[in-house]
Amino acid sequence: MTRRDTRAELITAGMQLFATCGYNATGIDTVLKQAGVPKGCFYHHFGSKEEFGLAVIEAFAGRFLARLDVFLADESATPLERLRIFLERGLTQLADHQCTVGCLIGDLGQELAARNDRLRGRLDEIIHSWRERFAVCISEAQQAGELPRSYDPHVIAGFIFSGWEGAILSAKVMRSPQPVRDFIDTLFSTVLTKP
Repeated sequence: MTRRDTRAELITAGMQLFATCGYNATGIDTVLKQAGVPKGCFYHHFGSKEEFGLAVIEAFAGRFLARLDVFLADESATPLERLRIFLERGLTQLADHQCTVGCLIGDLGQELAARNDRLRGRLDEIIHSWRERFAVCISEAQQAGELPRSYDPHVIAGFIFSGWEGAILSAKVMRSPQPVRDFIDTLFSTVLTKP
């Protein structure tokens, strides 16, 4: 296995374990076992668990941002259609996993915000970048006449993100996709409606 492959295997194992067990409950030995690599490999690539956590966060955030950009930049749909398609796809994925796995960034934010300022700061930057993508889509919807121009796109984007994360948390607790279904339906029947 090449050096790059080993690092990628460790990060993939970290994403899976952090999603199911959380950051604090995931030990380095568990990551090594999941990835099938010897202990020395971990410290060859990462100086600490915190550095490993940052690498996992970066990898997940990069994948998610690429996915978000694909959906929100799809010019074959209107801006609000793009946003709805993206949220509906998230609902499908949540249901496919029986509501046991949500958004890794949201999960880690809840777990780490009060415990690790370095990781919290990076999570905040990532969430901000995602909200910015939503704000651009909201602004495009305003320009297309789909939303009132009086809306502040950044406020609406923050509202969508916060509501989405809250609905995912509720879905995981209830082991039901219904809170996310309710959030999407309510969002598009009240806030995201034509002027």
